[in-house]
Amino acid sequence: MLRIDRATYDAIVAHSRRDHPDEACGVVAGPEGSDRPERHIPMLNAARSPTFYEFDSADLLKLYREMDARDEVPVVVYHSHTATEARPSRTDISYASEPEAHYVLVSTREHGAQTGLAGDDVEFRSFRIVDGQVTEEDVDVVESYLFGHSPTTVVYD
Repeated sequence: MLRIDRATYDAIVAHSRRDHPDEACGVVAGPEGSDRPERHIPMLNAARSPTFYEFDSADLLKLYREMDARDEVPVVVYHSHTATEARPSRTDISYASEPEAHYVLVSTREHGAQTGLAGDDVEFRSFRIVDGQVTEEDVDVVESYLFGHSPTTVVYD
């Protein structure tokens, strides 16, 4: 099960809507071994495509160095689908390289860039993808984590 705080959930949905009609992509990092998504990092879709996403290689290298220095791992890897349901495509499955990560998909096919809608008005689903095997998991959106640490958002320009 993916447990994610409301602020991070809302940030992922907002990023997905903002980049519509192109696919959005990003990472939520967390402390190594915790399975707790804490630091939202919206990334640039280098492909700038409504049907495909690709992390910019320089941004990704910078992100992994930063996570390593902070003893973090990618707890969530997310992207949006702009015209289809929130389910991993064959391409998504073949590119999944983080067996411990939650792969989140947000479908913006019906709501697009509309900003007046609540976050729950989108299709937000999480999957585990290991060795080409896809397993959907429940998503538990909590108002905040019990330990009192606020999640953060980092923006790469």
